[in-house]
Amino acid sequence: MTATLIQHLKTSRTYDLEQPRFAGMPIHESHRPGYFYALHRRHRDSFGGPLNGPRSGASGVLTMMEHSGTHIDALCHQACGMELFGGKHPDQVETPSGFTELGIETVAPLVTRGVLIDVAGHRGVNRLPELYSITADDLEAALVHRPEKGDVLLVRTGFATVWNDEALYLRAAGMHKSASIWAADHGVVAVGADNMAWDVPGERDPESGATLFGHLYLLPQKGIYIIENLDLEALARDKQTEFAFFCLPLKLKGATGSPVRPLAIV
Repeated sequence: MTATLIQHLKTSRTYDLEQPRFAGMPIHESHRPGYFYALHRRHRDSFGGPLNGPRSGASGVLTMMEHSGTHIDALCHQACGMELFGGKHPDQVETPSGFTELGIETVAPLVTRGVLIDVAGHRGVNRLPELYSITADDLEAALVHRPEKGDVLLVRTGFATVWNDEALYLRAAGMHKSASIWAADHGVVAVGADNMAWDVPGERDPESGATLFGHLYLLPQKGIYIIENLDLEALARDKQTEFAFFCLPLKLKGATGSPVRPLAIV
């Protein structure tokens, strides 16, 4: 079994689904300042010293919001009616240093079947219209492989192509309420998209009165993780709609999310 798996890995293709991180990349208003990296020690600082000899080193300081760049949301990230997944009130588990329950360190590595629904590709466009609301009917129409219980569902809007244009990227298409309900009804363990928030920015659900309905429904009510800011262009180009999916959140104790580098292997 192990030998067969290794052989498959040697002959497979890996798709990197992470967007590059840099100062100035698109950031949701709720998560500014977002990202900052600076070299703290340079090679010249340690070169030629009596302890190091010819060896020198460099290292930097990284300041980054959990919900910047390609990342996954922990279940403690959102509440519905001040109730977290499992019925806990936030005041019971919130501390100045993070959450005592439902933090990102409790998320097991996602190693499962992945399914891509390329809504933009199905419509024959490079990207969907700005702020377009993807419905359950849109997902059904573009469906190639139906997601099953335990899968990860990824949806392509085409907005990964404008990752360097914050103003345009922040107006990306996203999921309508019906699409989030459709995903949950299929029993997926996580969803993800090539946009900032899975949902349509600013779209308000008339029934609950909430914006970002997917965040209100999937995380605190259904226990389904959300992965944001994916790059799905290569998968779509090669028409890879079913694959092995790998996503490993960092064990940041008590944190509400984590940067990730998701992979699709075919």
